Parts: sequence; structure tokens; C-alpha cells
Amino acid sequence: MSLFTATFLPGLFLIVIGVPLLVGNSLIATSLKAMPRSPLAAAVFWGAAAVWFLYVVWHLSPADLVLFETPKPWVAFFGAVAVAAFYFVPDFLAIRGLSALTLLAAWEVLMGLFGEYDYSRRLFAVGFVYAAIVLAIYFGCVPYRARDIIQWLFVRVQRARALGAFLVAYGLLVAGIAFSY
Repeated sequence: MSLFTATFLPGLFLIVIGVPLLVGNSLIATSLKAMPRSPLAAAVFWGAAAVWFLYVVWHLSPADLVLFETPKPWVAFFGAVAVAAFYFVPDFLAIRGLSALTLLAAWEVLMGLFGEYDYSRRLFAVGFVYAAIVLAIYFGCVPYRARDIIQWLFVRVQRARALGAFLVAYGLLVAGIAFSY
């Protein structure tokens, strides 16, 4: 991933999640409130995270494999765990899947930004990515807190709009920085 892409994508992501909050549609609020326990959201987010993670495991180098010579047993094991999660821990699986996707995406973005020490402006993107990592780990451990925060956010329309305005403004800043390299 290039420096431009690793900076532009987080900015674009912030804009994409900020605009619906800024608009303040009741359909968006209802959808976000239902998302933590939604089976469809769980299938999308957890399924996408599982596929991405299995792809990463499938492409492990021989130096990363500990017990086996090929990654096939690991892929089978983690694939079985991912499928079993739908049946044994379905509560808040969408939040856990979103957390896993965030961690996998953060890894890719940080690898694109790694070693570019001549560009201090990249730290705006890096700061957002590290904040996302902290939130992903927290919500992965206690996913019901995400539900509580979403409920609190939509008690007053101004809260969601203020968060949306901040995310759009920061996203525009980060995306603009990508064009300044």
C-alpha cells in the first residue's frame, strides 16, 4: 500500500461514516441501534473478518508456522472456530466482527505508513488508526459498551450530528493531507 493510499483511505472512511451521522436520518439511527445484535450485520462483519483472517493465515510464511508445515490445519481450525461463533456466541457478533475488521485494516494501513518518517503529516492518519485500534480492542472485549454508546449517541440528535461533523472534518483533513505528499 502506498503512502497516498494509506493516508487517503482512513480519511475517506471517516467521511463515509461521518456523513450519515451528520445528516441525522431516523433510518440511520434505527439501523445503528439494531446493528449490535443484528444477525445480518453479524454475518456481514464477522464473515468478512473471518474470510480476511483466513486469507492472512493461508499466506503465512514457513517461518510463521509453528506446529505444521503448511497453513492448512490452521485455516481449518480457525475456520471452524469462526463458524462455531455463529452458533455458540451470537450476541454482539457484529461488534466483534467490526472490531476484527478494524484490526485487520489497521494493520494494512500502518504497514503502508511505516517508515515514512520524512512526512510528519502522516501522523494525522496514524493517530486515527491507533485510536481505532484501541476502540476495536475495547469493543471486542466488552461489545455491549458499543450498544450503550450508540444508544447514548442518539438520545439527542445534536450528539450524533456533532460526532458526524467532527468525523467529516477530520476525514477531510486526513484525505487532504494525502494529496500534499
